Amino acid sequence: MNEPGIDLPQGTLDLLVLRILALGPEHGWGISERIQQISKDVLRIQQGSLYPALHRLERRGWIKARWATTENNRRAKYYELTRSGRKQLETEESGWKKLAAAVAQVLEAT
Repeated sequence: MNEPGIDLPQGTLDLLVLRILALGPEHGWGISERIQQISKDVLRIQQGSLYPALHRLERRGWIKARWATTENNRRAKYYELTRSGRKQLETEESGWKKLAAAVAQVLEAT
């Protein structure tokens, strides 16, 4: 999924995908590239992890897909958030921020 030794907690990939799609519709390769760029190469999402996540999010109704032509004139499936996906993103972000704050508090305890 990413560099050796850095494992994403379960559910984190879904959150990252939803967050990237909140920026606008994107195809699978573009999603993984954006995550890699924004994380300054720390997170590298492999296709074997990304596409099952995309299909799972689509089944849950949080994203929808359509075929379109890329800037390189190739056909690709573009994904975008649905209304329920935006609500889910808000829920996931809130939960993640609470979790990260709690973990930080424990790590900083003396």
